[in-house]
Amino acid sequence: MNSTSLKKLREIVGSENVLDSLESRIAYSYDATAIKPQLPFAVVRPHAAEEISEIVKLANEERFPIVPRGSGTGLSGGALPMENAIVLLTNHWNHILEIDQENLTVTVEPGVITGQLHQAVEKLGFLYPPDPGSSSICTIGGNVAENSGGLRGLKYGVTKNYVLGLEVVLPTGEILHTGGKSVKDVAGYNLKDVLIGSEGTLGIFTKILLKIIPKPETSKTMIAFYSSMDDAAKTVSAVIAAKITPAMLEFLDNTTIRCVEDYTHLGLPVDAEAMLLIEVDGRKGVVEEDATRITEICRHHNAASIKIAHDEQESVKLKTARRAAFTSLARVKPTTIMEDVAVPRADLVKLVARIREIGKKNDVPIGNFGHAGDGNLHPNYLTDERNAEDFARATKTVFEVEEAAIELGGTITGEHGVGLYKKPLLEKMVGSPSIQMMRTLKQMMDPNNILNPGKIFDLKPRCEGPLPRDREQIKKFEDVAWI
Repeated sequence: MNSTSLKKLREIVGSENVLDSLESRIAYSYDATAIKPQLPFAVVRPHAAEEISEIVKLANEERFPIVPRGSGTGLSGGALPMENAIVLLTNHWNHILEIDQENLTVTVEPGVITGQLHQAVEKLGFLYPPDPGSSSICTIGGNVAENSGGLRGLKYGVTKNYVLGLEVVLPTGEILHTGGKSVKDVAGYNLKDVLIGSEGTLGIFTKILLKIIPKPETSKTMIAFYSSMDDAAKTVSAVIAAKITPAMLEFLDNTTIRCVEDYTHLGLPVDAEAMLLIEVDGRKGVVEEDATRITEICRHHNAASIKIAHDEQESVKLKTARRAAFTSLARVKPTTIMEDVAVPRADLVKLVARIREIGKKNDVPIGNFGHAGDGNLHPNYLTDERNAEDFARATKTVFEVEEAAIELGGTITGEHGVGLYKKPLLEKMVGSPSIQMMRTLKQMMDPNNILNPGKIFDLKPRCEGPLPRDREQIKKFEDVAWI
């Protein structure tokens, strides 16, 4: 990329929307991961799908990569630029275009903050269920790109369950419209679901149609503390076995409980081995019945204490313990690597035990919290990236835990995505045929490898003629790959 490319970008979006100062480039050289930052060549702020289309066409002509970015809150390195890349911002593109109460849909631009969407629809008596931990700052476009989950995932599902339609600029510059307000539609391939969770590698979202639902009549929140991790896990299984599906069923381990109490002073028992945050919602009679049954289950499985919120204010206070988990742990050491692995619910205790064992072996403090109801844990590795030895041990621990999750029949990521950080383990998890199919799809849709290259998996260039056989030929062949 060169000054001529910058001039052409300014002609497309206006000079004020192309940022190439050192300060601007530094500001967009990193995301929420602990991966080493990389300066982009420039930062571009388009304001229309047609502008993005022209930018993508230019990128294909001049062979420079584009890294789409919302708020930069991702935890897998998906928004990290690479040398010679432009960062394409969408966080300023933040209008709620329509709330259609008859069809229970809302149409948004990709830069709409998730928490602001929650507030807008709840004022009208509706609910947009996906509730990522960063909802106060993350954007809907980023949520769709990562297929984000959140605290309400057990009952309500994740982002993909609420995306009805998309306007997308494809890697060739074409503008695609897929999906719509029809409740039922099976005409052709489900292109929408191919794009959701593609982490900016297959398209750039410019308009998103989402499903909303009626807001539940009421809810009840409680927290239960345990002296045994096994008892907490048995409670989770027993609640599900009782045919109760809580809106939230969250977990904190002792390390996290102590850090949260030190930060928030909520009065949490710091000697508790585990804490469960449970919320049920729906019609008042059903909620009361479910809450009573859950309380009985908690007591039956040796809960040391149970606190029940009696109004909305108390509910918010109880949920603060879970929502403050990452912030509380991040105060312990200069660097916190927040990961997410998921296993079948029945194997949650095994995973927690393996995490503890691996952390102790490598001398890495780990705080655990997450979505116990769907087996999704967020191990937080507490380290200092300025200390090479300390950081190397933490990184080693991360990958050993990911491998443990795979061995237990789980996944290396439940909601954060693969990005740069986890791609070395993706093939081990999904197998070579799956990786090859992903590469084939990427090569077909993005033949010049323009959109977010090097994320999820490494894309080798197409080989004309017979495949190289000897080691020297293979080395030359691999050296021309972008990443």
